Amino acid sequence: MKFAVIVFPGSNCDMDLFHAIESGLGEEVDYVFHTETKLENYDAILLPGGFSYGDYLRSGAIASFSNVMESVKQFAESGKPVLGICNGFQVLLEAGLLPGAMKRNEALKFICRPVELTVENNETFFTTSYDLNEKVNVPIAHAEGNYECDEETLKHLEQNNQIVFRYVDNPNGSVSDIAGIINERGNVLGMMPHPERAVDELLGSDDGLKLFQSMLANWREHHAITS
Repeated sequence: MKFAVIVFPGSNCDMDLFHAIESGLGEEVDYVFHTETKLENYDAILLPGGFSYGDYLRSGAIASFSNVMESVKQFAESGKPVLGICNGFQVLLEAGLLPGAMKRNEALKFICRPVELTVENNETFFTTSYDLNEKVNVPIAHAEGNYECDEETLKHLEQNNQIVFRYVDNPNGSVSDIAGIINERGNVLGMMPHPERAVDELLGSDDGLKLFQSMLANWREHHAITS
């Protein structure tokens, strides 16, 4: 399985993601810069955390207009998996690939610490290695992670089982304790916590590795069926 880690000006978790795939998962991975327009040779796209374009205007707003994002949209439309983490989640929201928006944390402070999550949906391309309602420990590091959507959108997310992760102890004020959501098709996941920073016990937790293992296992299963 070949992964692409998109690098925007201001990305600072791209190397963490690269390490998670290359060392944690043992798969092929490339850095792909925001100026690139061709992604067809990859099997999965990863949008990392950081402060793309300095978080000017809104977090992820400018990055959503980068050259590469048109190709990311086409990639997602083809049904291939796209994962956005932290700032990557914000980019997906700004690009319209996921519903809702991000606000400043409720306490108006940057938060950087481990949090406990509940796996709300373990039947997605990204979560089949988890148990339903499993509690996982994954760090967060954000100032604008307060997920917001209107009541109609929230109802839609709940009815379609698109809420993938919830905070056990909500650190930022996100509506309905939402930590991660998926699109209706099930191939675009956005989450504020950093699974790539939890791929080895030396880091304090390896709970995040299961997310990448899920992607690999489902990709292999799909290719075994189609071949």
